[in-house]
Amino acid sequence: MSLDSREFRNALGRFPTGVCVITANPDGYEPFGMTVNSFASVSLDPALVLWSLQNDSECFEAFAKAKKYAVNILAEDQMQLSNFYAKKGDHTLQKEHYTMGRHGTPVIKGALTTFECDIWQRYEGGDHVILVGKVQAMLNSFETKPLVFFSGKYRELR
Repeated sequence: MSLDSREFRNALGRFPTGVCVITANPDGYEPFGMTVNSFASVSLDPALVLWSLQNDSECFEAFAKAKKYAVNILAEDQMQLSNFYAKKGDHTLQKEHYTMGRHGTPVIKGALTTFECDIWQRYEGGDHVILVGKVQAMLNSFETKPLVFFSGKYRELR
């Protein structure tokens, strides 16, 4: 059985997701970030999360050198940040968008939740690499709603 790749992608888009900016600052790189919606929880004990990175991503080499990263789950008022770090070309974090977290990774200001992680494992996953992180620190905000993505568009919770 052969799947049409466009139809498969559209079908996957029917699963509503949160929107995250993954940030890191490995040696030799300015703090940078990229928008993803491939985030998921893995384990409570130990505390593990994952996200996936396309093998031909502009950020692939930087993440290959990273020993840690942060998952920043965006709040509903951070659509502009999502669009900014989804653009091709420059993924350098703007100074006004982040602070340094407790575990030494850049964290997005005003994010709904941030998980600072050490890279636990990398797995090949077809045209992506799956980065599993062990959560070392986290910040939570319970005062706002998440930014949600569904079927190619931002949505809001009601």
